[in-house]
Amino acid sequence: MVKRIITAVVGTALLIPVLWYSDTYLFVAAFAVVSVVGNFELIRCIGMEKHYALTIPQYLIAAAFPFLMRFGVSDTRFFFAAAFLQMTYLLYLLAAAVFSHGKIRAESCAMIYALCFYINMGFGSIILLRDYEGVGQYVFLLVFVGAWITDIFAYFCGLAFGRHKLIPDVSPKKTVEGSIGGIAFCAFAFAVYGLIVSHFFETELNITALVVFGMIISVVSQIGDLAASLIKREYGIKDYGNCFPGHGGVLDRFDSVLSVATVLLILVYTYKIV
Repeated sequence: MVKRIITAVVGTALLIPVLWYSDTYLFVAAFAVVSVVGNFELIRCIGMEKHYALTIPQYLIAAAFPFLMRFGVSDTRFFFAAAFLQMTYLLYLLAAAVFSHGKIRAESCAMIYALCFYINMGFGSIILLRDYEGVGQYVFLLVFVGAWITDIFAYFCGLAFGRHKLIPDVSPKKTVEGSIGGIAFCAFAFAVYGLIVSHFFETELNITALVVFGMIISVVSQIGDLAASLIKREYGIKDYGNCFPGHGGVLDRFDSVLSVATVLLILVYTYKIV
């Protein structure tokens, strides 16, 4: 527990300046780094890390994606370049499987492509949310608020009131009561965050929309967490990595963030938040 607390404090201390300078290249570069590490953890999880001809292009794409997302806001050519990179890489993987004479399984190629794209889009969505016109500097923080408030209060509500297991085959400790508590507190946190921003800054956020977003995001956050646990269970590993002592790797710490970021991006672009 002490190790987890120390890691959390140090990690928060490092994250704050990155978020504070979210309009600079430091922000984009930081997410490029964690995206590459996350891709490596996933590829190592499925046992393909030594197939360098397949994986090195994916690391380059992961590093480029956050930069393409930032420039894609003002110039659609960069956004299409990101899509072009992913499609080209998919064809490359399929060709490698075809000509490998059975040494590279199509299933492994599909896993690399799908899950690495999921990671890249998750971190890339944070960049797009930050650059959303007008309220991006406030909205992107909801990614972290939603994921981590849900995680914290689902744990404590489950500890205090948990009686019924949620999905024991995937995560034995999670409970229905904890899940409901996470949803309730996430919606409440979104509302409080909206009120704070509306009161202290010249931006009126739609509180009703934020409450609905909070409930949706909490459910998505829990699905992202459970999905990451399912993959680990299927491949027989405890943690994706050890970047964060006591917490695991990038994917262990950001599993919920990845799912939340993409869905929140869709919600913000679909429904008016101001």
